[in-house]
Amino acid sequence: MAKGMRRQGRELALKLIYSLQDQDSSLEEVFADFWENFRFRDDVLGDPLDEFNLPIPLEVREYAEGLVRGVADYLERIDQMIEELSTNWALDRMARVDLSLLRLAAYELMARPDVPTSVAINEAIEIGKIYGTKDTPAFVNGILDKISRACRPAGS
Repeated sequence: MAKGMRRQGRELALKLIYSLQDQDSSLEEVFADFWENFRFRDDVLGDPLDEFNLPIPLEVREYAEGLVRGVADYLERIDQMIEELSTNWALDRMARVDLSLLRLAAYELMARPDVPTSVAINEAIEIGKIYGTKDTPAFVNGILDKISRACRPAGS
């Protein structure tokens, strides 16, 4: 899959992970609703795609869903690690975009050895620049650096 398609998948996954914080629906219901309605311009996270009217390639959609399923499967471990390594920050006090980004990248660091450490962290920082606040990139970078050291010792 091309680099741009993975970025697009991560951005869509971010929107899905963000939306899961308010829902008691199954992942399948959330996916169905999201893919049917995701092109909402006034969404708090804005448009996920530059090509607003083009259909999402199946490959991108499957990549996004795979990331979201992974986050859901690892959520308890992810949140525990984020909470342990984010000094003075309880999860419920973090900005929702920041927490969603942390969950996404932490999943990649914890469970996706095919994603290089630098890619997982840099993608979260770059996506944070788009969807977060001016403080998001530094905040996310600091916590993800600690997570990467805990999950991926030097040389791995």
